[in-house]
Amino acid sequence: MFESAEIDHAIDKETFDAEVPALREALLEAQFELRQQSRFPVIILINGIEGAGKGETVKLLNEWMDPRLIEVRTFDQQTDEELARPPAWRYWRMLPAQGRMGIFFGNWYSQMLQARVHGVIKDPRFDQGINGAERLEKMLCDEGALIFKFWFHLSKKQMKARLKALADDPLHSWRISPLDWQQSETYDRFVKYGERILRRTSRDYAPWHVIAGKDAHYRSLVVGKILLEGLQNALKRPQIHPEKVNVAPVFPSVDQLSLLDSLDLTLQLAKGDYEEQLITEQARFSGLMRDKRMRRHALMAVFEGNDAAGKGGAIRRVAAALDPRQYSIVPIAAPTEEERAQPYLWRFWRHVPARGKFTMFDRSWYGRVLVERVEGFCSQADWLRAYGEINDFEEQLSDAGVIVVKFWLAIDKQTQLERFQEREEIPFKRFKITEDDWRNRDKWDDYRSAVGDMVDRTSTEISPWTLVEANDKRWARVKVLRTINRALEEAFEKSGKRKGK
Repeated sequence: MFESAEIDHAIDKETFDAEVPALREALLEAQFELRQQSRFPVIILINGIEGAGKGETVKLLNEWMDPRLIEVRTFDQQTDEELARPPAWRYWRMLPAQGRMGIFFGNWYSQMLQARVHGVIKDPRFDQGINGAERLEKMLCDEGALIFKFWFHLSKKQMKARLKALADDPLHSWRISPLDWQQSETYDRFVKYGERILRRTSRDYAPWHVIAGKDAHYRSLVVGKILLEGLQNALKRPQIHPEKVNVAPVFPSVDQLSLLDSLDLTLQLAKGDYEEQLITEQARFSGLMRDKRMRRHALMAVFEGNDAAGKGGAIRRVAAALDPRQYSIVPIAAPTEEERAQPYLWRFWRHVPARGKFTMFDRSWYGRVLVERVEGFCSQADWLRAYGEINDFEEQLSDAGVIVVKFWLAIDKQTQLERFQEREEIPFKRFKITEDDWRNRDKWDDYRSAVGDMVDRTSTEISPWTLVEANDKRWARVKVLRTINRALEEAFEKSGKRKGK
């Protein structure tokens, strides 16, 4: 895989100086066209052998292009803030927006490669990391991102010759870093596991480019031309206009029976029973959140449901059990301009809580397979793909110790009508009812079918859905709290057993 990069490729200075002006002009034109179209981001991953010209090449690209439109990110050791969240969080929050370029040093490949080379992780964890990286890149590319992956290479002989030359030169010996010496000792392992990464993650949508790093002129021209060709091809791709996306068909079951029909919406609690059980569950929840075992976990609660199903009331009863410093509430509406310039899941990754904290989502990432599906705001391919992306997202959260509890609050159509009418009649509730609520009611059956698909495809062992009978608000609020408490207790028990082993 690295044989061609170990040949002594070289470009003389005259040839280099003659080719650079036209290449630079074309790169600038492509960069400004990228900014003008603002249809997709560009992500450049920098990996490879120390001393093969990684930093020098990126510095040159900043000189050739407009550095104001390039974000260079370096990921060294994880900070305490990053260690308190899933590993991918640090990368998600640094993704470039549409129309911009992001260059990532020390990216998701660098971290896992160093860990494997030095024995911090074994092959199963390493392979798991490779699979995760491949899924992340596939999702980013499906969302429109253009990814370049560069491996800058030196042969073992070339690396040793470079180190010797620098060590013998008093004026340049400072350029040798501890990492250079370290990698000279682990070169064979580094290349072995690097080859595994390249072999398993070079795909048509995000291929690897191995760059011979010995000669600065050669590597600079090769990288510049690869970037230019990739940018020009991507900028020529036809643009899909959202208004031309057809509404995805919703297919009812043959017998017209939906999952929601199985719920007993007559369930209710008397006022006295409600007050007693609510206080009991709130006290139980408060104690669990203060439990020292919570330091190894974070909690996320997702609230979805019919309009007027009581999501806000349920959230308030959950929050009432806690100190405001322990939780945050994230209301999800139509995406902002900033959010539309990023992959779909970006705005949710931003709100992943640290260990010991709790985040409630008033509507969530499931909007893609609900409102966006039914209203035709995304293509059928987008929402079908989203099921897998969501399951992967929640699996990453679970692996990092985040407890995810998901609720669908269900009411019948008559109860919704009565609540809508009540909202219109009571002055302080009028803000809760909008034209969209009435319009969505006309698609009642379509939403019910979408909910059935959503639960079938995303209710997993690690992150199951809880369907809440919400015709009676008292019943719903207590069930929500009780479900959260059970999820916490089960998570504590599991983590305790793992720790005991």
